[in-house]
Amino acid sequence: MKIHLFGASGAGSTTQGKDLAAKLHIPYFDSDDYFWAPSAVPFTERRPEEERNALLKAALEPYDSWIIGGSLVSWGDYWKTALDLAVFLYVPHPIRMERLKTREMDRYGEIIRTDPERQRLHEEFMEWAASYDTGNIRRSLAVHMAWMHELSCPVLTIKGDYSIEERREMIMERIREIVSQAD
Repeated sequence: MKIHLFGASGAGSTTQGKDLAAKLHIPYFDSDDYFWAPSAVPFTERRPEEERNALLKAALEPYDSWIIGGSLVSWGDYWKTALDLAVFLYVPHPIRMERLKTREMDRYGEIIRTDPERQRLHEEFMEWAASYDTGNIRRSLAVHMAWMHELSCPVLTIKGDYSIEERREMIMERIREIVSQAD
């Protein structure tokens, strides 16, 4: 089973993906590890599309089943047919933004308040993340909704602030349906 979990930043695709991968005993991959090149300041240098795709495909190649968390919407047409199930996670804006504030502080600490450049980057990220629901950016609700209609696989949409366990059960139920239909 080749599964992709995606949504806005802070929707929980990484957390849910790691949980589901542990439950299914399959590897988890995060698109950020391929989208962003290693740099002194994390998440500031993008890899070219061809390079990130080649790296991710090479990492996935040894496995029959895997989970990718994060957005693949701008990664090219290959991903529209490479999946067995896509799971779109949508969390209400205020909850998502609070999660991101906490994550940013946990990830970077006080430097995002004390270093002017890091503060600028943090503020730009938070503005970008806040525009998901209403913006017309490369990774927005409108873009994700359109992309879902282009996928060849089933798409499960989970809207709301569910627990990891509740989401896992919804995803597992959809996986069971897909497997039973294939038999």
